[in-house]
Amino acid sequence: MSELEKDTPEPAESKEVTAQTNTENATPEVVENTHEEAEELIPQEVVSEEIVTEGEVIDEVILEETIEAPFAKSAEEMEEEIVVKQEEEEIEAEADVPVEFDWDALGKKQDSYSVSERTKLEDIYTNSLSSIVEHEVIDGTIVGISNREVVINIGYKSDGIVPFNEFRYNPDIKIGDKVDIYVENQEDSSGQMILSHKKARTLKSWDRINEVFDKDEIINGYVKCRTKGGLIVDVFGIEAFLPGSQIDVKPIRDYDIYVDKTMEFKVVKINHEYKNVVVSHKALIEDELEQQRAEIIAKLEKGQVLEGIAKNITTYGVFIDLGGVDGLIHITDLSWGRIKHPEEVVELDQKLKVVILDFDENKKRIALGLKQLTPHPWDSLSADLKIGDKVKGKVVVLADYGAFIEIAPGVEGLTHVSEMSWSQHLRTAQDFLSVGDEIEAVILTLDREERRMSLGMKQLAPDPWNAIRDKYKVNSKHKATVRNFTNFGIFVEIEEGVDGLIHISDLSWSKKIKHPAEFTKIGDEIEVVVLDVDEENRRLSLGHKQLEENPWDVFETVFTVDSVHQGTVINLHDKGALVSLTYGVEGFAPMRHLKKEDGSNVKAEETTDFKVIEFSKENKKIILSHTRLFEEDPKAAKAKDNKKAVAEGQKSKRAISKVNEKVEKTTFGDLDILANLRIDLAKEEKSGKKK
Repeated sequence: MSELEKDTPEPAESKEVTAQTNTENATPEVVENTHEEAEELIPQEVVSEEIVTEGEVIDEVILEETIEAPFAKSAEEMEEEIVVKQEEEEIEAEADVPVEFDWDALGKKQDSYSVSERTKLEDIYTNSLSSIVEHEVIDGTIVGISNREVVINIGYKSDGIVPFNEFRYNPDIKIGDKVDIYVENQEDSSGQMILSHKKARTLKSWDRINEVFDKDEIINGYVKCRTKGGLIVDVFGIEAFLPGSQIDVKPIRDYDIYVDKTMEFKVVKINHEYKNVVVSHKALIEDELEQQRAEIIAKLEKGQVLEGIAKNITTYGVFIDLGGVDGLIHITDLSWGRIKHPEEVVELDQKLKVVILDFDENKKRIALGLKQLTPHPWDSLSADLKIGDKVKGKVVVLADYGAFIEIAPGVEGLTHVSEMSWSQHLRTAQDFLSVGDEIEAVILTLDREERRMSLGMKQLAPDPWNAIRDKYKVNSKHKATVRNFTNFGIFVEIEEGVDGLIHISDLSWSKKIKHPAEFTKIGDEIEVVVLDVDEENRRLSLGHKQLEENPWDVFETVFTVDSVHQGTVINLHDKGALVSLTYGVEGFAPMRHLKKEDGSNVKAEETTDFKVIEFSKENKKIILSHTRLFEEDPKAAKAKDNKKAVAEGQKSKRAISKVNEKVEKTTFGDLDILANLRIDLAKEEKSGKKK
């Protein structure tokens, strides 16, 4: 090898070219092509100059050695080396810096590229790398698959790895497939790029769901499983909730039949805060049925008979599907008879013929009837049935005012509480009957047009008032039960259906009773005397004090006016005191008659003497006074003074008449005496009139 070849560094690519184009094996075409490539890389000016310059240096010996040597370089390679060397010398000259030996490059492979080539190659390499931004979704290509991981190329300086379980929804992935990738981190602590396919699908799914919701589009979803109150649906990889009420327009009893099915849905609600999505399949069905409903309602007429299916049963009625529109049969329109629950008449999914009773186009409500398709039971009621007949029936409804008795399905009569017993005191129907009781009653009224009937139970027993005068004669004594109190007396029951009143004034001869509750209590037994019988108004006047003799006949002789008796104050109030006297009788002392001789008043529970100042047998009243024991009656004293004044007046008149007689006999010289006398007489007369 020549010295020139030793001094010239061999490029990396030249070795490959040399290996492929040995002089012995190279064809003319190959040599020609190589030469053309060299010319493309070398500027034209440099080539011409180098050829002239080097032509002087290179001798024929070197060329012969190059051609003859089995591993010698070709002329094109040598020219390329010369060009590279020239470029390096030019760069050093431009920098005007003396060339120094590069000790750092010692032992390293020499780079044969120029600065421009190096820059060009660096740009190509840089452009081949993608600009990666974290927390964004980009496209990636699968370049490797293992049991645990999937290698993804996103055009970055290194590939990323995604766990294989994120592709469980699509186990058929293969190398070369394009997938969405979410960049979590460009580089972790170990230099590995962190990627996620699951998050990329989730973010894209949310964008898609929001778009669907805004545009009100219809989407497909996969029903994964059942949950409380509905189903879980996979929509674009996101779990959405399908409420049970939004599955279908009719109630669904078995949700499991929809699991593992793909269905169409509408997104009806999105909660971005809690990442919740609610979908509905019912909304699609309702849109389809809306037109059908409008067409059906437009054709409806009252009295029209249609066929429907019982889709829902509630406590108040049954909803019937009429083929796109729903109607309600109220519980009262299911049967002519009384029922407790619609399930007694109708079953779910049962086909029924119903009649349209009424409908509202605006509110889209349709009232249906079932019992109207059968004849009314009142129309088939026996024509021989009349007032006074006995009938049997069952108690179906109880109220405070009475009971409804069903004598036939759909035919009921009311038994008022007053017709259940001859008793007159207030009671409720629950005291006599219970729902479900089988009873016998008498028809009291019957109105076939209004379909009303009233029944009576007490008419089956004899009326106790029919022979009341014979059984309860005046002044006869009986025992009765206290039933009720009023302010004016006590209502008692002598027997079932026979009540009477004891007036408060007929309870006691001697005691003053303000309210009957002071004398007895409800439920007690009391002895009574019949005072009067009013058969027409079914009334008895009773008395209790009449069981004893009237003690006031005796009191009249004992408590005479001005008689003095010892008494005890049992009640003291503003108007006076109630005083208990002997023989159990009570008297009243007004407050002004309670004053003692020392100026104080008689106190409560104090025992002292009282004078009777008034006695009334008719009013059973005794008026007492303690003050009269030491003070004279003002009325008597006034009457005495009046008598004395009258006597003095008469005496004064007689004196005046005598004086007048004397004056007439006097002379004119006695005028002054006369005037004074008349003044004195006038004063005396005036004082006499006052008295």
